[in-house]
Amino acid sequence: MTRLILVRHCEAEGNTKGVLQGRTDSDVSGNSAVQLELVSLRLRNEPIAAIYSSPLRRAYKTARAIDKYHRLPILVDDRLAEIDVGVWEGLTWDEIERQNPRMLRVWKESPGEFRAEGGESMRDVYDRMWAAGLDIVRANEGRTVCAVSHGCAIRNFLCRALGRPVGEVNSVGWCDNTGVSVVDFDGALRPRVVKMNDASHLPPAFSAYRKNGGSVDTEMAP
Repeated sequence: MTRLILVRHCEAEGNTKGVLQGRTDSDVSGNSAVQLELVSLRLRNEPIAAIYSSPLRRAYKTARAIDKYHRLPILVDDRLAEIDVGVWEGLTWDEIERQNPRMLRVWKESPGEFRAEGGESMRDVYDRMWAAGLDIVRANEGRTVCAVSHGCAIRNFLCRALGRPVGEVNSVGWCDNTGVSVVDFDGALRPRVVKMNDASHLPPAFSAYRKNGGSVDTEMAP
């Protein structure tokens, strides 16, 4: 059995400001320092044999924090990056509603058909995240490994691991910053989702979503 621990990056500038950051390489922000310390403590006793990260700063800094107790090289995989939302980058959902309400409805109601102008399709994310995960598992057979990625990217991976098509990605809830998911793979690369979007290490005051009584499941922003 090979265990893949997926971690969403800590709070970053886009989360603090309430804008889509996608491929924008925004820095960590807000509650990030506390979140990084708490997630590193949560994972310090896991027998992690390798740590992978998206190339974006908010993910890489999260991987470095997790590595505090493991002292491993951080392996960057571009396929773990967030969805490229093209012209939506840096916009709020209200701005998107005004500019392109039709595509916003696609995002909400038919995500398998989503592609923002100048950006990446949801299908592309679904496929590349799964390919990255399988490559990581194959390279670490029988071990526990950690991969740090992003909200929409992780949703797509979990959707595939649950055996659901890309059009059902919205059936997978949004993950809080530094939320943890765990997927086990057997020798035939069959996945079993053990834990999904667990941020129990974060008190509400240090969650960008929950500190004001909001629900992670209703968040739309990557």
